[in-house]
Amino acid sequence: MKKNLRRVLALFLLLVSFGAMAFAGEIKGKVTAQHMRSAEDIAVYVDAIPGKTFTPPATAPVADQKHMTFVPHVIVVLKGTTVQFLNSDPVGHNVYWPNISGNKKLAHNLGTWPQGQQKPFTFNDLGVAPLLCNVHPEMSGYVVVVPTPYFAVTDKDGNFDIKDIPDGTYTLKTWSEVGKPATQSVTVAGGSATANITVTR
Repeated sequence: MKKNLRRVLALFLLLVSFGAMAFAGEIKGKVTAQHMRSAEDIAVYVDAIPGKTFTPPATAPVADQKHMTFVPHVIVVLKGTTVQFLNSDPVGHNVYWPNISGNKKLAHNLGTWPQGQQKPFTFNDLGVAPLLCNVHPEMSGYVVVVPTPYFAVTDKDGNFDIKDIPDGTYTLKTWSEVGKPATQSVTVAGGSATANITVTR
């Protein structure tokens, strides 16, 4: 009897899991860049959803320093996420940001460390942290801290795909290194939506 009950419970949980997957949709689209060199590396994300809070991921994303560049150049994370800063180069690197979205009180310097080591930092403030290295001033990157886990970064053609988002109406926002922020409403219905956005310098 207990064995059958366990089987029924396992089947129920499996069906619930598949049901949750079925309702998880996506927002696909393209960003068109006007008066900008490229539509690549533009952050596209869903703005704060009233009444919704989200748990940061258990697995920390990695911001690498490789071939004297920050990889990826733009990384988007949910507020509260811990980022691991890795040095893959055979030289010492320093990571610091002079502000977050202009707020110099949120500046931070992680110090300098050698190849193969990494340092964690938890981003608890919304905004954009411009990454710099005081050993190699030509290096730059960005951490974009957003209020929801629904985000993507455009590819070289401006395409983006925000996954695992339930049906609903949301406000999409963009951030780019040189372009002005853009805002657009989008409705996910039946598990999918398309959004084409224009970002102007």
